[in-house]
Amino acid sequence: MRLREPLLIPFAALAAGIVAAQYHPVDLKLLLSAATACALAAIRIRKLRFPLAILACFAAGAFLLKARALPPPPVLSVADGRTSLFSGCVVEPGLTGQDRERFTLELDPGARAQVSLYTPGDSPFPALPYGTVVEVQGKARRPRNFLNPGAFDNQHYLARRQIYWNLSARADNVHLTGARCGNPLRRAIFAIRGAALHRLDQLYAKDDYTNGMMQAVLVGVTAKVDRLWTEDYRRTGTYHALVISGSHIAVVAAVFLFFLRILGAPRTVALFAGVTVAWLYAGIAGLDPPVARSAAGMTLDAFGSLFYRKARLLNLVAAVALFFVIADPEVIFDPGFQLSFLAVALIGAFAAPAIEATSAPLASGLTQLANTRRDIHFAPRVAQFRIEMRLLATTLQLWLPLPAGLAQTLITLPARLVFYIWEIFVTSAFIQIGLALPMIVFFHRLPASGLTANVLVVPALSAVVPVGFAAILFNSTGLAAIAKWLLLVSQWAAGFHARWEPDWRIPQPPLWLAVAFTLALILAAVRYRKHWPRTLAWTAAATTLALLVVWPFPPDFPPGELELSVIDVGQGDSILAALPQGRLLLIDAGGIPTFGRTHKSALDIGEDVVSPWLWTRSVRRLDVVAMTHAHADHIGGMIAVLKNFRPRELWTGAVSLNPAWNELRLTARKLGITIREMHRGEPFEYSGARVQVLAPATDYTPRDSPHNNDSLVLRLQYGTTSFLLTGDMEKNIERQLVADGILQHTDVLKVGHHGSRTSTTPDLLDALTPTIGLISAGFENSYGHPHPATLQSLADRNISVFRTDQNGLIQLRSNGHRIVATAFSETPPP
Repeated sequence: MRLREPLLIPFAALAAGIVAAQYHPVDLKLLLSAATACALAAIRIRKLRFPLAILACFAAGAFLLKARALPPPPVLSVADGRTSLFSGCVVEPGLTGQDRERFTLELDPGARAQVSLYTPGDSPFPALPYGTVVEVQGKARRPRNFLNPGAFDNQHYLARRQIYWNLSARADNVHLTGARCGNPLRRAIFAIRGAALHRLDQLYAKDDYTNGMMQAVLVGVTAKVDRLWTEDYRRTGTYHALVISGSHIAVVAAVFLFFLRILGAPRTVALFAGVTVAWLYAGIAGLDPPVARSAAGMTLDAFGSLFYRKARLLNLVAAVALFFVIADPEVIFDPGFQLSFLAVALIGAFAAPAIEATSAPLASGLTQLANTRRDIHFAPRVAQFRIEMRLLATTLQLWLPLPAGLAQTLITLPARLVFYIWEIFVTSAFIQIGLALPMIVFFHRLPASGLTANVLVVPALSAVVPVGFAAILFNSTGLAAIAKWLLLVSQWAAGFHARWEPDWRIPQPPLWLAVAFTLALILAAVRYRKHWPRTLAWTAAATTLALLVVWPFPPDFPPGELELSVIDVGQGDSILAALPQGRLLLIDAGGIPTFGRTHKSALDIGEDVVSPWLWTRSVRRLDVVAMTHAHADHIGGMIAVLKNFRPRELWTGAVSLNPAWNELRLTARKLGITIREMHRGEPFEYSGARVQVLAPATDYTPRDSPHNNDSLVLRLQYGTTSFLLTGDMEKNIERQLVADGILQHTDVLKVGHHGSRTSTTPDLLDALTPTIGLISAGFENSYGHPHPATLQSLADRNISVFRTDQNGLIQLRSNGHRIVATAFSETPPP
């Protein structure tokens, strides 16, 4: 059997084997034996050669994943969190962003630490180029994941980069030894990158936005980019044009090749130089999957062209993907790898044939328009188009006293622009459809305005690349101003479309729906002799895509039960109560305290932790979000939650005017969310459960700034089972509740203030007599929560304790008579 793209099926079989081995443990020797046997049988048995070769690739993929598994993590000789002196080589140079400097330090071969330096006041950070040997006095900790189902595995992601510790230190505790280390080639590449960043700092010295964005667009450095600056690009599906990608490599290489050919460089020399520049730029940009894929593709294409072989795009993509997957099987699970290769594959499977059938022949017909002898070499449709364009040029020449060449140029340039816009539109449309599933899985977004937004943003940011590098090379303020203008055009286009972009978010799709959509796209890409199979495949793809977007599936909670889930948000609180009749109540949304810093953390707990877990439970909308009080570790992630899940009501405890609450209140009003300030009162029925507010009291007066005792305290009862959610309520409010005699026996107590010694008095425990205590606290947090005295008080009363810092997500389910408790991790982390 002869295939048009012979490498596609072997790559698919290899990838399938890798995915299967990821989720099903198989003996390594068995996999090697199976791969070898299938390969040998394929050589001998001609009739079964094709299926046996596929089985051999499948077994080889599984073997590769198992054989290339990461080694056990290295161990430091000092305990986590203990101040120690570390010495090593800077292998990723220091980058200053916001109020920190970050770099990667190699302590030993294969054992690296991600270092974060802070400095008091406005003291400068040290310059730490690649290859510098330094000594750092600080505290090292192993990175820890948020222990929620479906959470991003940050530990494994860092381990693949040989990073096993996070090290925090003061900038004045860094000592440069004067010694050198590292690879000379990488030192040269990083020196070029450092020089480019320094030049951008000079050209945009007083413009933080343009400087940060230009560093991201040109060099791939995002240290100075505020997350808010890129939100419009994310919402409109144009973020791919902002970050370093294959298109950046293509633009740089194309401009370089253009000037070489103008200078008369031989074709072979020009190709070699273009490939070299592509790999150099990829190295400067960090060799991320999109840029490495583009550089490798250009290399294969250039090599093939030397032998006058025209590369087929899908075959080229499969060849490059095979190279990457064999070198690192786990790269197939990387979102950047998937999105990059899928985008190019979609261009080859759908966009390129569509363009070839529509605009490409007409665009080629515009070359040498004055040469009428060339008409016979084109298809009749294109020849007719050439004649019509010449007639337009002649008409323009009669109206205006113009030379014939100028008149033809004035006619062909707008036509070429129209064809270019059409090609971007077609390419964007197919990529938008084809990447719908991974966009939903990874980002829970499906932009509706990407088709038109890309038409404006992609050309603008593509032009930024050569103009920006020219400004760096020649230190030209004029070119820097043009690059800034192009960047502002793209910002305006993204912002304009973002205003009309429906801000919907889509939960995790069920496996059957994802498989059905993928199969429909694959069948649509097959070339049939008749039209009806492809029409049927596109109908199936449209139907499954509509199901993904409309999302008619109910949230994944057991009916007739009350489920209480304490989400692992680090040092903070976030609790979801799924009530018996289906209503969903989220209490707090976690957050990261700023401690007076002007810049917020790049990690948004509401967007990056709470929302993804809710989407894994098929939640698209919440009914109520409750804010216990206005401390950052409780409401820092709440704005993202309100935007993502559009609750009907926002319940609050006692609130005082402060910037965090004002921003949250304005967001709620903008989204049409009713704000209800809750006070102590009689129990009320809500969605099959009995809800009572115990605090704050009606006469409670909040301070000028948020305080723990502002906390909204809720008691939930379902049947004979009950839950008390205390927020950060402290001892004096606890004593008031005990003295007022309104406390009843409670089965489950959310221990106040993360288990601090300022809460959970013995009198409270004796009045409640709980069976289960829940503590939400950060792993090895700096506050020392939970306090040993609190833990001892709970243990003295035989209360079973579950902690998010040890157990991760905690779930309790009640059928009204019995409570079943489960935890994401039954054993504490090391």
